[in-house]
Formats: sequence, C-alpha cells, structure tokens
Amino acid sequence: MNKEKEEALRALKTSKGQIEGIIKMIEDGRYCIDISNQIAATSSLLRKANKLIIKQHLNGCVREAFLHDKGAEKVDEVMNLLDKIIEK
Repeated sequence: MNKEKEEALRALKTSKGQIEGIIKMIEDGRYCIDISNQIAATSSLLRKANKLIIKQHLNGCVREAFLHDKGAEKVDEVMNLLDKIIEK
C-alpha cells in the first residue's frame, strides 16, 4: 500500500470513530452545535481521504492509461467524479 492510500485509510478510520461518537452524542442529547461541529470535522476528514484517493488514481491509473493511449477514458472518468463531488 502506498503513502496516499495509507493516509486515506487513517483518515477513514478516524472518521469512523468520529461518526460513532456523533451517534452517541445524539443519543445522549448533547448540544446541537457541538454535534454539528463534530459532523463538520468528520466531513473534512472524508474530503481529505477522497482527495488522497483521487491523487493516487491520477498518479497511478491515469498516468498508466496515458502511456497506453487510453487517457481520454480516464479523463472522462475523473470529470464524472468531479461533477459528483464539486458543489454546484
């Protein structure tokens, strides 16, 4: 496993723990702003993990595709992904 995937995995595992904590906060009737702050922190970690995975994809799969004249397919794939994750 390379550096980006290891870092993404760490961020996802941390996010998982934070989500479990958020669920408990809601169940315990904690203050809404505190819950929302935790949700925002978790969202940030998930975005970080996604960026790392996309970086890995660009440096690996997309680079390799261009070497084999299949780069246009990968560019379309990345553009479709960006359409999903970039807020409109």
